[in-house]
Amino acid sequence: MASSILHIKDSFYFEVPKVLLHSHRESRKDFPAFWTRLDEDYQLWEAGRQLDALAALKPGVAGESLSIADMPARGELFSQYKLWRSEHSNFAKPFDAFLETADSQEWFQSQLGGEVAQQQWRTIKEEAEDVEQYLSSTPEWSAEKILEYNHQLDGKILIPQPFGQIKNLYQGESGFTISKFMIIELVVAVVIAASFIWLAKRLRSGDRPQGKRQNMFEAVLLYFRDEIVRPVIGGKEADRFVPLLWTLFLFILGLNLAGMIPFVGAPTGSFGTTLGLAIVTFGTGLTFGMQKFGPIGFWTNQVPSMGLPWYMAIVIVPMIFAIEILGMFIKHAVLGVRLLANMVAGHLVLLAVMGLAVAAAGSSTWGLTASIAVVGSALFSCLELFVAFLQAYIFTFLSALFIGMAIHHH
Repeated sequence: MASSILHIKDSFYFEVPKVLLHSHRESRKDFPAFWTRLDEDYQLWEAGRQLDALAALKPGVAGESLSIADMPARGELFSQYKLWRSEHSNFAKPFDAFLETADSQEWFQSQLGGEVAQQQWRTIKEEAEDVEQYLSSTPEWSAEKILEYNHQLDGKILIPQPFGQIKNLYQGESGFTISKFMIIELVVAVVIAASFIWLAKRLRSGDRPQGKRQNMFEAVLLYFRDEIVRPVIGGKEADRFVPLLWTLFLFILGLNLAGMIPFVGAPTGSFGTTLGLAIVTFGTGLTFGMQKFGPIGFWTNQVPSMGLPWYMAIVIVPMIFAIEILGMFIKHAVLGVRLLANMVAGHLVLLAVMGLAVAAAGSSTWGLTASIAVVGSALFSCLELFVAFLQAYIFTFLSALFIGMAIHHH
């Protein structure tokens, strides 16, 4: 892919060591459709179909429909496209994206202002994209290209996409796409449910704890309730938030620990995951705050009672209200960013330390550098293991704090 930073993001494949799983696709028909769409030969073939469709357009109302009056020669367009596509930020982008965004294609972009022109262009793009026709009407890829593409797919277990279409290994295009982090999150959720449903049934029965596992889980849960949730939220209302916060803690911990497993990755290294968790906290505070104070009372409760004279209150209270509301949204957004930053930072530090050995390969200091990298990686892995627990605790603690602020008078 264009950027190595994508490898710490979500993806549509699981990865294993390349020596354990080789790709043995023998022809281009064996490759996924999205892989074919990324191929330069296919994109040039599709570009030719788009240009043919543009050339076949009947003259319409000037300024409303597409026109080829100022279109450069086809050979010049293809040369410009190849040059544009070779830029780092435009890697593997199709010809239609080139026409729509490249600075050199103002002749085309100036025509897309009208609704008729936009509809014409949408139709041309839809009809030009046809992987099946490309496969059946053009020569087979060379053996060298197939070998190179197989090498790129070595060690990758692609996730089937029955409900959507992906643009590449890291970006969805349409429909509901299933990513690696989604599957990891589902697995963690199932493990949590399998581990604690039986405990909940035993606690409900009122029997005394039996066995090491039940005693351990119950001791940790009671500590969580008595030392975190009750002191932070306070009052009798605290206990009803214990299930939510306990689940949040275990879920985040499970996702963090997944990042310690080689070739898996931590879903909390994705902003979509951490933002979603922060939205759960925000939604809980909003829901129970409005339930207690009413839809209007919840928002007016954001401003503390100051006993100001009316002529001061009409100036100061709106300002404080705006600051408090803005702060409420910011602190929940920061809740997600904090978890993301801490988890990504650990992976980047490990990557940098391990990269020392690669950078020193072939030099006289390679042995010493490799030793330092191995020891440093082991130490940072221990630190990251600690951070996995710490960040789950901090997120849960702050969530309890924010929920407590939402359901109590200021």
